[in-house]
Amino acid sequence: MAQKIYTKTGDKGATSLIGGTKVPKSHLRIEAYGTVDELSSFIGLCRDLLTDAAARDLLAEVQDRLFTMNASLACDPVKEPKMRIPDLKEEDITLLEKEMDRMNEIIPPMKSFILPGGHPVLSQLHIARCVCRRAERCCVRLDQESEEVEPIILKYLNRLSDYLFVLARYTGHQMNIAEIPWKPRIN
Repeated sequence: MAQKIYTKTGDKGATSLIGGTKVPKSHLRIEAYGTVDELSSFIGLCRDLLTDAAARDLLAEVQDRLFTMNASLACDPVKEPKMRIPDLKEEDITLLEKEMDRMNEIIPPMKSFILPGGHPVLSQLHIARCVCRRAERCCVRLDQESEEVEPIILKYLNRLSDYLFVLARYTGHQMNIAEIPWKPRIN
């Protein structure tokens, strides 16, 4: 079935949430799920760059969870209880935590702040981490403005950014790339 990707319904700067409620494209809810979509795209790039099969598989799971998250964020919160939207589960967070624990057993302990970089793969993982933090800030702001964000979304994004940081360190360790310690200027 062929379907045109363009509808022209958003040409004047408005869009519809799941449930039909029209909002401006500048609405914080749109910003939140747009940033999560951007994060998913960066995660896809990281998957393409990584050679570790387990990390690639987990990032595929992460992308699925981000789509789940976007389904929730794209809903009108007043109408959402009447709709069947797939949800995140505590096990999704536990999976990230267990993987971080596993990687942390292998990598040396941090002795200083680390500058992003050293290899394009590591840099991309750090960019994904930063976009994840921005998505988290958007969702926190949305929640603070009484726009109802599921608490597990905030928790998942917080844990995901931690996971991406540890994954960057782990990947660098596996590739035998030295971390770049931050050395603050004294004078």
